[in-house]
Amino acid sequence: MISWYAKTGRLMEAVSHFVMMIKAGFRPTVVSFINIFPAVAGLGDVEIANVVYGMATKLGHEYVNDLFVVSSAITMYAELGCLDSARKIFDNCLNKNSHVWNTMIGGYIQNNCSVSALDLFNEALEAKDGGAAIDDVTFLLALTAASDLQQLDLARQLHSYLIKNSSVSSVILLNALIALYSKCNSIGDTFKVFSEMHERDVVSWNTMICALVQNGFDDEGLMLVHEMQKLEFSIDDVTITALLSAASNLRNQEIGKQIHAYMIRHSIQFNGMDSYLIDMYAKSGLIQASERIFNGNSKESRDLAVWNAMISGSTQNGLIEESLIIFRQMLEENITPNAVTLASVLPACSQLGNLALGKLIHGFAIRNSVEENVFVSSALVDMYSKSGAIPYAERVFSKTSVEKNSVTFTNMISGYAHHGMGEKALLLFHAMKECGIKPDAITFVAVLSACSYTGLIEEGVEIFESMESQYKIRPTIEHYACIVDMLGRVGRVVEAYELARKLGDEGSVLGIWGSLLGSCKIHRDFELGKIVANKLLEMEGGDYGKTGYRVLLSNMYAEEGNWEYVRSVRREMAERGAVKEVGCSWIDIGGYTNCFVSRDRKHPRCGEIYEVLKGLSANLKDVGCVPPFVVLSSEC
Repeated sequence: MISWYAKTGRLMEAVSHFVMMIKAGFRPTVVSFINIFPAVAGLGDVEIANVVYGMATKLGHEYVNDLFVVSSAITMYAELGCLDSARKIFDNCLNKNSHVWNTMIGGYIQNNCSVSALDLFNEALEAKDGGAAIDDVTFLLALTAASDLQQLDLARQLHSYLIKNSSVSSVILLNALIALYSKCNSIGDTFKVFSEMHERDVVSWNTMICALVQNGFDDEGLMLVHEMQKLEFSIDDVTITALLSAASNLRNQEIGKQIHAYMIRHSIQFNGMDSYLIDMYAKSGLIQASERIFNGNSKESRDLAVWNAMISGSTQNGLIEESLIIFRQMLEENITPNAVTLASVLPACSQLGNLALGKLIHGFAIRNSVEENVFVSSALVDMYSKSGAIPYAERVFSKTSVEKNSVTFTNMISGYAHHGMGEKALLLFHAMKECGIKPDAITFVAVLSACSYTGLIEEGVEIFESMESQYKIRPTIEHYACIVDMLGRVGRVVEAYELARKLGDEGSVLGIWGSLLGSCKIHRDFELGKIVANKLLEMEGGDYGKTGYRVLLSNMYAEEGNWEYVRSVRREMAERGAVKEVGCSWIDIGGYTNCFVSRDRKHPRCGEIYEVLKGLSANLKDVGCVPPFVVLSSEC
């Protein structure tokens, strides 16, 4: 009866019947304790656990030395988080079998004590020579602990030990080894283990496919699924999850549609399926398909993951107000947001310029103890930085003492960069290294941008050169773009041009040459500017979708006094119907978002704004700084 109550989740009834049995004068057996320990663990009550285990102790050695009782008691205390009590029981057990060793190692892993788990595994190996029994489960637990630590050297040591002890034939262990190398971002070792397997099951294929997708090899992951099908292995929900993640990463609409169609044809359904589909379609730019899946779910069937995917997808597709509406609907349905929800909705606040809403969400995070979650804190730093509230961003960053990763540091460095605080960005970059957090490619883009915006050329070049030599990160076109922009901003336009030219076809990116054209205009190097402009026109290939560079070229000709070319460029733009996309700026004052565009006449305080601009223009002239082509008018 006690066993039945425990197995059906009626934990309090299980404990009550155990107490009734004792009061009725029945002596509990070993099996009684094996059945009651899981129920006590489920209740989460340490005092009851101490009382029940104390009873077993009083009943004598027959009970406390029974290996099933020992294992069950260790499991109970591990689930309650009382590792000291669990370890005391383990140490007092004189004749440990493999199950006892595995239970204690598993308890450490369960409580995120992977180092302790591996220390105990080493003890098991040493005790093995003295007759201790360890099995494949012991090695599997050691591989799991090593995965949590993500240390490649440790992974290779465990692999070597398995080879020496002829344990590399176990498919289960090899699957765990593939997962371990994947966690250590060593895709070469991962594929080597997979390719040398004499026998593979569905888990082997799925683990390898997931490893490829998680490490950015999405195309290779898709190809491996094709090979898996050719060998007549069945695709299951794990395979589909990896495929949807690959389609999301590739932003490939066709692949995503084909996977969805396959799921429909084969009636594949699994928990969390809709959230994966919503995310995949949103990242592929098919937000309407995401909305259809979201709206196809009844309000009762929408779980938190579905709401989060729709909020995140709307934000990523620039549908800022829609994402906030969905967030509000979620709250109205009494769905409590989690860290992922907050990290998804916070970017909407900065894009909308709504600092007040960002602060409200921050308050919610504090009240619900998720402020220091690494995803939430990173999103808060980003939101405050982009909203112009650097002191708030710094406060969040400094308070995040437990969990800081490369994203948190990168967001803060990027915030300093956009606010012209290059020195602070550099200091934080070096502090990041001292904290043992390895900067990634995006971190280098942020710190190089900071150096560019503030004219820290020597420091920027030094950091750029350290990327490959110190961090084994190969510079991408974004990093070269930062260096070109950096040189151009301080007037070293010829050096910037030579660097862009040496990049060859790889450097044929509008952003690089457009930045260089802007530098040529600012530093009045009109001859080089014309060469750069011709390169831009050549890259556009007659596509007039990007007109900003033509406007920049026209303004450069105007500064040179070459009005014939100005008219020619403007005439060509007019004939092809090319119109420069109007930029928009905004500022939030007193909870009201004020939006502005060039030559704005719609703002209610338009007259006052232009009067202030006139005053500023006069002040600029007084100090000898005359901005070109400034036309100020208070006519509204």
